[in-house]
Amino acid sequence: MLCQQCEERRATLKFTKVVNGQKTEKHLCEFCAKEKGEALPGTNSYSIHDLLSGMLNLDLVRLKRTLHLGICRRKSKNQILACPKCSLKYKAFVQNSRFGCSYCYKAFEEKLEPILKRVHGGNHVHRGKIPKRVGGRLEHERKITKLQESMQGHIQKEEFEQAAMIRDEIRHLRSAVDKGDDE
Repeated sequence: MLCQQCEERRATLKFTKVVNGQKTEKHLCEFCAKEKGEALPGTNSYSIHDLLSGMLNLDLVRLKRTLHLGICRRKSKNQILACPKCSLKYKAFVQNSRFGCSYCYKAFEEKLEPILKRVHGGNHVHRGKIPKRVGGRLEHERKITKLQESMQGHIQKEEFEQAAMIRDEIRHLRSAVDKGDDE
């Protein structure tokens, strides 16, 4: 079978990608696989860059081209985005897929935040175990949040009596949280 990318060399590698339940397969030669940035069998080259670029459907070739053209966002016209503690430049982080120090997270926050939000989607609610000492309070706060959303829905539908009942329940729960009760 010929490589599906260059259609010249023999395909020696098969890559299977599953995105949103849809499976796609690519048969590539070693050269095209390296060019696309796909990990080759027997190499241990998995990095944070691979994770993020795979999740965002970015390919390494396009990323390198972007960096080569100098489209890396700058803080000001003359200043390249860099960590103030270790002086690691954002471009170097993208190329090496490694931070220089713990301050790099804060220094590159504006670049990382949108990426991480896309990677994690809407998964911002903790679903694991909760310590018993804070569990009751957290349970009440979650219930209050759900009730507030429900109340807004009733207000939108102009069901004011139902919204007033929910408002009273929210007040009752808030007073229980303030007192420290676990009703």
